[in-house]
Amino acid sequence: MIKYFLTYILSTAVSIGCLSQTIKGKVIRIADGDTITLLDSTNNKIRIRLYGIDCPENGQDFSNVAKKFTSEMCFQKHVCVDVKDIDRYGRTVGIVWSDSTNVNLELLREGLAWHYKHFDKSEEFAQAEHLARVYKKGLWVQGNAKPPWEYRRVRR
Repeated sequence: MIKYFLTYILSTAVSIGCLSQTIKGKVIRIADGDTITLLDSTNNKIRIRLYGIDCPENGQDFSNVAKKFTSEMCFQKHVCVDVKDIDRYGRTVGIVWSDSTNVNLELLREGLAWHYKHFDKSEEFAQAEHLARVYKKGLWVQGNAKPPWEYRRVRR
């Protein structure tokens, strides 16, 4: 009986493990508020795009503030990334955890990112952006903040 129970537990754990992947490594570069590079345990450099959010682009208001915030949360620290996808640019897309803090969510809470609703339907992320708007945190202090996807479209 115990043998069958252990087989069931192990097969369940393996099948659950296949649904998501976690990458661990040290952050060695901050490209912008929502893109970092980490060095994994085998010295591979992995470019990570933070899932479910979009920070201001370089040249937009608050882009430097978002980059600085991400740097303070992650740079030269060991982080875990819950991988969600690989984007069309080959970047790993995921939720970044630094000292058990969800960096993606904190950027939203501080008003330094938009919730990327096209890719993420999380109520927690939506609520974080909503509250940042209500309390006029970060980029929401301005009433006319242009989303980065619109900014990119105009610049092309």
